[in-house]
Amino acid sequence: MPDPAFEDFSVGDVIVGEPLTVTRDAIVGFAKAFDFQPFHLDEAAAERTFAGRLIGSGWHTAALGMRLLQQGPFRGGSSLGAPGIDDLRWLAPVLPNDALTLTFRVLGLRDSASKPGLGFVTAEVALGNQRGETALTQRFTFMLARRGTDPLPPRPVAIGEPGPVTEPEDAELLPFLRDAEIGATRDLGPYPFSAEAIIAFAQAYDPQAFHLDPEAAERSHFGGLCASGWHTAAAYMNRLLTTRARDEAYTAARGPVPEAGPSPGFKNLRWLKPVYAGDTVRFSAKLTDKRASASRPGWGLAFARNTGVNQRGEPVFAFDSAVFHRWEP
Repeated sequence: MPDPAFEDFSVGDVIVGEPLTVTRDAIVGFAKAFDFQPFHLDEAAAERTFAGRLIGSGWHTAALGMRLLQQGPFRGGSSLGAPGIDDLRWLAPVLPNDALTLTFRVLGLRDSASKPGLGFVTAEVALGNQRGETALTQRFTFMLARRGTDPLPPRPVAIGEPGPVTEPEDAELLPFLRDAEIGATRDLGPYPFSAEAIIAFAQAYDPQAFHLDPEAAERSHFGGLCASGWHTAAAYMNRLLTTRARDEAYTAARGPVPEAGPSPGFKNLRWLKPVYAGDTVRFSAKLTDKRASASRPGWGLAFARNTGVNQRGEPVFAFDSAVFHRWEP
């Protein structure tokens, strides 16, 4: 399919896509790989949690939004990438057999100041379900070439297999949010990105050429096979929960374990550098603020700055999160 061009979009354009049904197996499959919280994995376990029923991971919903974006507004082609997401809100849970429909609205267009012939499209995306609810909203910017512009030259990159990764053995006591220290940083450990995993994720959620095809990726301005940004975000969630499981076991041996709940959304997500096949990204989370919830007694919101750094020490990923946590015992 031909790639979309900058001229294909105008401010005010609205594109509504075809619905995509989200099965229970898809919800649980994504959760097992990346977001293995009980309310994404099992109906009975979900009933005992903050969510109260089996719901899809917010990261799964965002990845499905990318799939619908590529199938709809991108018409099966590839953009030149996106620097990040300004704001994303998870407004209603995605349930098994929900049919999600993407509505894409163009908010702004601007030429690139540093790369003649390229432009940036700022858009808003909403995912709605068959009940008339909005499950997700997202505001972001992506880059496109003007029609007839010479392609950007491939950048020099090293593609390979990630080196061996050792699971950390450290463990920390999990405090209730009331007692959590602002500024505390938790190392979440490393996540390796193999070519096989990058392609598998792209096939399911982000089938742009530079995520799918090593030869096409080598010819692109990325210079080599690189992970979907949503793959990087899902890997962060995997590392957060893997580390939390170790901390929960350590805490349970010493007292009550504070429950964590879902997230209402995030801001300022940035994909700072491509994550290539062979890279290993080490993630961390720093608590930046907290507050008791007015709407959920006994709960609070934890605000964090989350980051990822590759094996060369280069920042590749960052975002500001908000997540519900138990406020006090």
